[in-house]
Amino acid sequence: MTDFALHPRLAADTFAVAELSLSRVLLMNDNRFPWLVLVPRLPEAREIIDLAPANRLLLAEEIDLAAAALRELYPLDKLNIGAIGNIVEQLHVHIVARQKIDPAWPGVVWGFGTAIPYATADAQTRVARLQAVLSRQ
Repeated sequence: MTDFALHPRLAADTFAVAELSLSRVLLMNDNRFPWLVLVPRLPEAREIIDLAPANRLLLAEEIDLAAAALRELYPLDKLNIGAIGNIVEQLHVHIVARQKIDPAWPGVVWGFGTAIPYATADAQTRVARLQAVLSRQ
């Protein structure tokens, strides 16, 4: 994992939250939705099927951890989990806590409207809360 570099678009659009065994956890800088992104630190991975079987299982466990953290911290009606990668080819998995009252419901959040960035203090608070929950799991 020494050759790993986060795609510039992901770096620009997120805040670092934590490093799990396989993945970097990022908070999407859009305060309309509680939205995490997991990026396996494997430089050549583009698709989940590119991962060795053990890493596919580990990624699934890390998705569960991230989803559980969102469920604990935010009210939600549904979790949206997806690995699309049409714009950013680097393998990454979105985990979004959705509510029926959110502005994109019932559609998807990808490409919906314009992101509303977090205020610096709010981003720092959310990152700290996520770190606390993820460190307990």
